[in-house]
Amino acid sequence: MRVHLEYGRTGLDVELPDARVVKCLGYGAAEPLADAEAAVYKCLAEPTAAEPLAELARRCKNACVVISDVTRPVPNPTILPPILDTLQQSGIARQDILILVATGMHRPNEGNELAEMVGRDVFENYRIENHHGTVRQEHTCLGESPRGGPIWIDSRYCRSELKITTGLIAPHFMAGFSGGRKLICPGLAGLETVKAWHGPAFLEHPNARNGCLAGNPVHEENTWIARRAGCDFIVNTVIDAQRRLLAVVAGDMEEAHREGVQFVRRIVTDTVPEPVDIVVTTSAGYPLDTTFYQSVKGMVTALPIVKPGGTIILAAGMAEGIGSTEFQRLFDENPTLDGFMDRITGSDYFVMDQWQLEELAKVRRHAKVKVVTAGLPPDVLDRLFVESAPTVEAAVADALAQHGPGATIAVIPKGPYVLAELG
Repeated sequence: MRVHLEYGRTGLDVELPDARVVKCLGYGAAEPLADAEAAVYKCLAEPTAAEPLAELARRCKNACVVISDVTRPVPNPTILPPILDTLQQSGIARQDILILVATGMHRPNEGNELAEMVGRDVFENYRIENHHGTVRQEHTCLGESPRGGPIWIDSRYCRSELKITTGLIAPHFMAGFSGGRKLICPGLAGLETVKAWHGPAFLEHPNARNGCLAGNPVHEENTWIARRAGCDFIVNTVIDAQRRLLAVVAGDMEEAHREGVQFVRRIVTDTVPEPVDIVVTTSAGYPLDTTFYQSVKGMVTALPIVKPGGTIILAAGMAEGIGSTEFQRLFDENPTLDGFMDRITGSDYFVMDQWQLEELAKVRRHAKVKVVTAGLPPDVLDRLFVESAPTVEAAVADALAQHGPGATIAVIPKGPYVLAELG
């Protein structure tokens, strides 16, 4: 059985034993929008639970348009021109429009990378700046959340008269679904805010998981923070397996996002009847699989359908290596995952990006992980609490030998963009 996995920029074709594969999980049927630009303009004029964007813009002298960073394949070249055109037609001068990249705690996006993200015309003709989550003086304190979390939000956003966020709605391994409120927290939040929001008190909750919004403290907290910071209008997108635009929702931050989530859930949910021994998965290819840090999301995707003690096989490009220096430091300071969990739950120990190692610990408590990548050598991978494998085929053969002749396999070629469930 030949399967094409999302891997890096080019993908990866692998051969799997037909008799052992229970199912290849993927997107449901949905037609891409025939005229994507027209659909965006329509949503801006007829939004969900909000005034048309043009009406909002007529009352403002400046605007901040927030976009996701490079790790999210948002179709910005399609959605930004109608937004920017609407703002200018409504009287906001081009020089008074700021496009702010919601990097959260990630690195800045600049140069050719940024041009690829937004489209060459927007890149050359608009002011685009990056959020810097660790620079406190660039943030405004907005008090505390009801749960006691400090709220530090990018001052450029706070000062803007018209606040617009864009984004992609897809399953998210902590917040249930991406998009909506996430562009503000963590996208524009300071380290102090993210430290609390990504702490064990939130992430260890059983509802802090893929596809779950009800009773999810991660979702509830950043929704409250986003409300406090203010958001006048969102434009969120849904894309298919080929990254074509399937739907656009716009308007009220919560109502429009909820509408988009309903659509996404129907498209991305796929099931197997019972847990399997082996799951072959990915981190959805470029740009999401550029680091080991981001690729943890692909491992988490497999958790609902892999047996306890089973094996997750992840194929990811990791062209930029492990991740931030802080994330790399965690592996140097914590020789075991149990010891790491004891430190973060029982002391004041904190290292930025520790939340991703905490997610990896959840995975490793449940299953073995084998990783196939050209981005990191085996000796490096083997110290990241996973096992290296030269090819997916070799990893599958090794796992089948371990789990026995009746072992079953499920495949998730798009990794975290699919909501894998039992059913």
